[in-house]
Amino acid sequence: MDLALLRTFVAVHRAGSFTRAAALLGLSQPAVTSQIRTLERQLGRPLFLRQARGVTPTTVGDELAHRAAPHLDALVEITETDLRGDAGVRTLHLAGPPEFLSLRVLPALIPLTAQGLALRTSFSGNGEETLASLAAGHHDLAVTTARPHGELLSAVPLCDEEHVLVAGPRWAARLGTSVLREGQVVLSRLPVVEVHESLPFVSRYWSAVFDSPPAASGTVIVPDLRAVLACATAGAGLAVLPRYLCQGALDRGEVVALLDPPVPSLRTYFLVARTGTLTLPPIARAHEWLLRAAVDW
Repeated sequence: MDLALLRTFVAVHRAGSFTRAAALLGLSQPAVTSQIRTLERQLGRPLFLRQARGVTPTTVGDELAHRAAPHLDALVEITETDLRGDAGVRTLHLAGPPEFLSLRVLPALIPLTAQGLALRTSFSGNGEETLASLAAGHHDLAVTTARPHGELLSAVPLCDEEHVLVAGPRWAARLGTSVLREGQVVLSRLPVVEVHESLPFVSRYWSAVFDSPPAASGTVIVPDLRAVLACATAGAGLAVLPRYLCQGALDRGEVVALLDPPVPSLRTYFLVARTGTLTLPPIARAHEWLLRAAVDW
């Protein structure tokens, strides 16, 4: 049996789609379709049920995937190791949100550069786009707040990010502690600094803490959380920021936490890889390194 056909089959099984598998393999969709049909003719059994969106494996397809995938992954590992060589430099391609990668992930991975690992980073604030790019083979690892579905990508929780409602000292002094319990009152008295017109951080916080959507619009919109913090520090108004990003400013008194809710607003980050690639030593090493570092995050 042709190993190339099996490789294409496993890619389709994991991706759940001829289109996504074609992007991952660097092939055209008709080429992938033709290879799967050839394999089905050789086996005399259908491997996938075609649906409006993607494909679903048959019982025979599932059995073949579970038997073949581990061996194909092992062959990939051998090939990668031989090509890299013991003295070669392996480049790790990483994608994720710019602020979290800059302040958490990259500093944690820097020690691996002394062990021959080169880093190439792509910043993206859109989790779904990051996952699609990872699935297409443009990255080795990704950090996202979107959890992938299907078998093409595997994800593990990395850490939880706590969100804090902050403002500059001048604005905080204008608010009494009683009105801070009323979310809409706060928004009616303070301008809002956010990363997008849809107020994603403020909306998530209001939903978690006040159980209601925010009735406000942004006064300052800037697509970088570090810039949001700088604007809040300068007195532009209210902002919702990750604690890891604003803790230093809180400690220095540059911004003030307006609330300390009993159940804070949280968001989970996931560390994502293409299924099977964690058998490759450089990717596995970076993956394990980040999971260990995240214990202290």
